[in-house]
Amino acid sequence: MPTDYLLFNHGVSTREARPEPTYADPLFELIQRFYNIPGRTLKKIALYWGDVNKPQEAELLQTYQQSSIWPQLWFRDFREKQLLQFAGDAALYISRAVGAKVADALKKQAIEGLQGYDPKEDRLHIVTHSMGTVILFDILFSARWDPDYIPGHASVEVIRDGLFGISPDPTQGIRLGSISTMGSPIGFFSLLDVTRTPNELQDAQGHILSTHDITPRLEQFLGALHQELGTKLPWYNFVHPGDPIAYPLEKLLPKLVDGEEKYIDIQDILTHPTSLTDFLTEPFSQTLVALLHGGEAHNSYWQNELVAQKITEAIEKAVSSPDVTGTAI
Repeated sequence: MPTDYLLFNHGVSTREARPEPTYADPLFELIQRFYNIPGRTLKKIALYWGDVNKPQEAELLQTYQQSSIWPQLWFRDFREKQLLQFAGDAALYISRAVGAKVADALKKQAIEGLQGYDPKEDRLHIVTHSMGTVILFDILFSARWDPDYIPGHASVEVIRDGLFGISPDPTQGIRLGSISTMGSPIGFFSLLDVTRTPNELQDAQGHILSTHDITPRLEQFLGALHQELGTKLPWYNFVHPGDPIAYPLEKLLPKLVDGEEKYIDIQDILTHPTSLTDFLTEPFSQTLVALLHGGEAHNSYWQNELVAQKITEAIEKAVSSPDVTGTAI
């Protein structure tokens, strides 16, 4: 039976003790309630990389605790847990060694989750949260993984080879059906979208130098996918108004990778829409108190029915393509 694979990737400060990660379960269960596409089935792939930096974090914390002033610092519990985990996870993006461990972990999980997929009829739907968006898109599209002598290169190549439209073989792999980003700072990639000369892009041996700019290859990928499927890729960007990490994409992304607006159907969606009656809470919304509660907003997407409804809508749009069904749903 044709399958819609939902691939989740979590954000920072996600730690799970169980063998099977459960962070995506609430959202997946909501999606299952709305999903009803005759002749197709739904499968969850919850990627988990939250523990790859655990030994380094523990060593760093122990070093901090040996300081003579540590007992006198405020917010020690916050420093030892949330802040250290947040900073440690964020460092994955710039650390070659730890980033390679993430790539190795995601490769293994993705291969297991997609085992036996049908490249023609099945579809992959990406759902990412927070820093998980940055990490996954970095692995898929960043040139910094290209040199074959660096750690993580082999795993990244395997991951890319499993998705249609990406080198090393863009003609094979599962077709992407939709993208959903939640509380995502991926728009900051635009700050890396700068013009470089060929000499700055390559070293003396012709190897591409370390760069985090994802936009050239993301544009190539979207173009190849559009040419294959003939339809726009649904992309929903979910934003809680109280989430300080979440930023709009619907105007920014076309400027970067889809100037003619023919590759992606992107929408910014407020998960808690405001109304005229919200003028009473407007002064509070701009205060430090509201910012301190931003963590709750940032993690709220996993339990949100609107998010689940819209993701299901994106799946339905993808499988209504004649390339998948022969006729529209």
